[in-house]
Amino acid sequence: MKKALIIGGTGFVGPYLIRHLRDDLKQSVAVTKMEYESFEMEGVKVYELNILDKNKVEEIIRRVQPNTIYHLAAQSSVAVSWKKPQLTVDVNIQGALNILEVLRDLKLEGYEPKVLFIGSSEEYGHIKPEESPVKEGNALRPGNIYAATKACQDMLANIYARAYGLNVVMTRSFNHTGPNQLPLFVVSDFCKQVAEIEAGLREPVIKTGNLASKRDFTDVRDIVRVYAKLVEKGKPGEAYNIGSGKSMLISDILDIIISKAKVEIKAEVDPAKLRPIEVLDVTADTTKVKELTGWEPEIPIEQTIEDTLEYWRNISKNA
Repeated sequence: MKKALIIGGTGFVGPYLIRHLRDDLKQSVAVTKMEYESFEMEGVKVYELNILDKNKVEEIIRRVQPNTIYHLAAQSSVAVSWKKPQLTVDVNIQGALNILEVLRDLKLEGYEPKVLFIGSSEEYGHIKPEESPVKEGNALRPGNIYAATKACQDMLANIYARAYGLNVVMTRSFNHTGPNQLPLFVVSDFCKQVAEIEAGLREPVIKTGNLASKRDFTDVRDIVRVYAKLVEKGKPGEAYNIGSGKSMLISDILDIIISKAKVEIKAEVDPAKLRPIEVLDVTADTTKVKELTGWEPEIPIEQTIEDTLEYWRNISKNA
């Protein structure tokens, strides 16, 4: 039986990836969590890990002896990165470097797991109109602190793959969403607000950021399927765009969500939700990953929204 290790497996994507690997692919799965986190899933071994502790990273990899490693541990919020730049740099850059250094040491002993580093479409930053849909060879122009740290992770992984022959593959993952996502992210934020309005917990007004930007959204359940394919088939040192291949206006996303509401709702822009720098249109060219893996997204955005709304409705009922 193949063994997988998910570093940072307790966040939004981790549980979906666990279920796909364990239930669909019949793999043995181990995950890491922070000391303050509580996490338990049937049949899954859980280890405490601070990604900044290189010795602990090595200890866990040696103990688990995984065939594949998924590096999900990150400070993944753009908004938080503006408020906590040092934390974002430490976790996203030093954490990635610790894993790469451990992998380099283990390779000298003949042990070489395949590793997937999760990056972000934010790395591309300002995308010129003629560059959209954006390809992997496009220039990286990160426009925020989170994006800069993910671009650095991407570059470090590429360098270690070329210089030391490490079996590492990188993604540039575009917006993915679904039930159980923190409301730091737009679809979950809007759905949570609607559910709370329906439950009488707030006034019937959705607070929004910039509705004129366009983003490429994919359901998280589709995302984890391609991660499992890519860690097996990806070429070491290569980065792959992961997305739907089409973008939607945030205003259109909001319209769909409001149309599914059980009460009348209006929207107002909240200045606190506006970013200091905003990229207006982000669309993935996913030709590279689709030709390699045969993957296609299957879940339409309407279904994702419906499922996310129901998730927040269930929480609001018990608030």
